[in-house]
Amino acid sequence: MPIRFIATLTAGLGLSGAASAEVPKVATDITPVHSLVARVMQGAGSPSLIVAPGATPHGYSMRPSEAASLEAADIVIWIGPELTPWLEGAIGTLAADAHNLVLLDAPGTRRLAFRQGATFDAHDHGEDHAEDQHADHGEDHAEMAQDDHGHDDAHGHDDHAHGDDHDDHADGHDAQGHDDHAAKAHDDHAEAHDDNHDDHAHDDAHAHDGTDPHAWLDPANARSWLTLIADELSEHDPDNAALYTANAEAARDEISSLQAEIAERLDGVADVPFLVFHDAYQYFETRFDVPAAGAISLSDASDPSAARIAELRDLAQARDIACVFAEPQFDPKLVETVFGGVARHGVVDPLAIGVEPGPDLYPTLMRDMGEALRDCLGGAG
Repeated sequence: MPIRFIATLTAGLGLSGAASAEVPKVATDITPVHSLVARVMQGAGSPSLIVAPGATPHGYSMRPSEAASLEAADIVIWIGPELTPWLEGAIGTLAADAHNLVLLDAPGTRRLAFRQGATFDAHDHGEDHAEDQHADHGEDHAEMAQDDHGHDDAHGHDDHAHGDDHDDHADGHDAQGHDDHAAKAHDDHAEAHDDNHDDHAHDDAHAHDGTDPHAWLDPANARSWLTLIADELSEHDPDNAALYTANAEAARDEISSLQAEIAERLDGVADVPFLVFHDAYQYFETRFDVPAAGAISLSDASDPSAARIAELRDLAQARDIACVFAEPQFDPKLVETVFGGVARHGVVDPLAIGVEPGPDLYPTLMRDMGEALRDCLGGAG
């Protein structure tokens, strides 16, 4: 039976969704992060979403309402500048006093280096950080790191974020009334960004080296982040701390069960070779031991060269590639034209486009990805 992200509070726990203190205003970057935060906040409030569903996060222009939500935030929870390089400057401009939780830098997060080239060596997942060797124990590592280094170090906070100035600003802030101000600040930021776009921004935003930011596709990372999110919210809203902790613990259990469910579904297809549209899935591949053979595009913002396509077509024929996965936000004609007679076609999506944002999105995303691989790779079972 599929596991749903549901409210887990009961009268027996003695927890109440109502709170005497004001629930923090939380801004999140992408839908999977928004989903995890919404799950922890369930019963108390809801986070705002900065990057609209269906948009590429690497380069994005905020709408005035999204800029206003960012400006109003007490807490910003995001993957990091490796995924959304433009957001770092926007946070500095619009939300300088907000607490800043960068998930990719959080203790216990498994981080992988970007793979290079059109084709990948099997089981070569490019671990480039010491904590990767202990990825299966990421949650324990996060808790130990927080004990050793303190809450502020674990969350990457600036000391001034706790100051009275921020509280006064948050209490007196009206997001709707400041919509024009937020939009203007964002426009100023965007204009400065555009001045250098032609020469630098495209390469910087989509440079395919360093840390791969698609870390939410490892459910062990999601479990670790749930604890950090609950701790962050509890610090701002102690009256609801029991609620946040209970939600996070229940969600961690749900994701553990979901991980086991996906692993069972993918049992037997680990050695079936496949290609993906762009190299965004190695965290999922590594966790479930289903390595891709290569990627059509370097990123979701670049078109593959003729040489890259030729290399992959040769690979598809030489290795008897079983499936080529497109993505719903991109034209599937490239896959159909180049690989139409070579392999089956499937669709995977790292951001769950078409799924309603909210606490159910993350488990739906992960389950759908597992089912898509299973169906197209045609494993035993």
